[in-house]
Amino acid sequence: MNIHEYQAKAVLKEFGVPILRGVPAFTVDEAVKAANDLGGPVWVVKSQIHAGGRGKGGGVKVVKSLDAVKSEAARMLGMTLVTPQTGPQGRVVRRLFIEEGAAIARELYLSILVDRATSRIAFIASTEGGMDIEKVAHDTPEKILTIYVDPASGIQPFHGRRISKALKVTGDTAKQMGALIEKLYKAFVAKDMSLLEINPLVITDKGDVVCLDAKINFDDNALYRHKDIEALHDPNEQDPAELEAAKYDLNFIKLDGSIGCLVNGAGLAMATMDIIKLYGSSPANFLDVGGGASKEKVTAAFKILLKDPSVKGILVNIFGGIMRCDIIAEGIIAAAKETSLSIPLVARLSGTNADLGKKILAESGLRLIPADDLADAADKIVKAIKGGK
Repeated sequence: MNIHEYQAKAVLKEFGVPILRGVPAFTVDEAVKAANDLGGPVWVVKSQIHAGGRGKGGGVKVVKSLDAVKSEAARMLGMTLVTPQTGPQGRVVRRLFIEEGAAIARELYLSILVDRATSRIAFIASTEGGMDIEKVAHDTPEKILTIYVDPASGIQPFHGRRISKALKVTGDTAKQMGALIEKLYKAFVAKDMSLLEINPLVITDKGDVVCLDAKINFDDNALYRHKDIEALHDPNEQDPAELEAAKYDLNFIKLDGSIGCLVNGAGLAMATMDIIKLYGSSPANFLDVGGGASKEKVTAAFKILLKDPSVKGILVNIFGGIMRCDIIAEGIIAAAKETSLSIPLVARLSGTNADLGKKILAESGLRLIPADDLADAADKIVKAIKGGK
């Protein structure tokens, strides 16, 4: 789960992480009041969306008057902000963060993530902070340092010293950096984060270390332990189909292709997506209905696929272990009766009650194409959406 910048900073503040004063705003009047309460002479008006690169899209502006705060707030609120991370569709700005200005001497980069390859928490640091960190990673990877934390010992003072050296900070600034590293690590572990990114991490003209931005992702599987974090979820920042899928405990992710996938099991779903690509098309989604889905759950999944205008055909790929193929068949029929099924549907059923499931579908009157195996299913659905060619 992602949260907004101002929410992320509030979480970090609980752990003593140094941040600037700022106030969230949902209207132009609230933005002006926030700036007035903070005092000048410099403010930063920041759009709040779940995507990076806001500055490149015009979503972050430094201003020097209350009139400028008002005009920028009026411009940003309601705008569709397009950044390198939003895709061409962009995100609608519904919230702002009004923050006091800072005298910046240096911009650095610092993040923490779970490195699954090593099963450790890793710090990633670079002297090249700011809006072009992706370019730095691509063009000059040697400027990026990765430091791992042994889970047996946890965070230690030497981690802070190594990061300070890599970021070329010394003296009192290095002491602040060491303290910051420890606080960020404690926050990361305590709140079950999967990613914590500070970009930029700045050194002020007085040598102070300040987190100028903050992006946090949390492990969804641990949210039951953090009701305070769960309450920060902004449904406006999530795809409506994904929200609908969550109501039925479906594992669904919207993609950019044209073939809707309804599969049971994450591994089988990934294999289905891969073979669709192999046969010359692209999946419109990742959808795992789970190992023991009910008829109602399958019906909901099918209806979610049919609501997507980019879906030109549907591939049902079920291996019945715990899941019974006749349940899948009944769910498909129920959904088809409630919607207008006018696109090709290919069904491949194997395993528990597969013959019964095939019989139910064959006698349903639906226009569907049976498939013998996964390769056959992929071949047929790709040809079907291309007009049989």
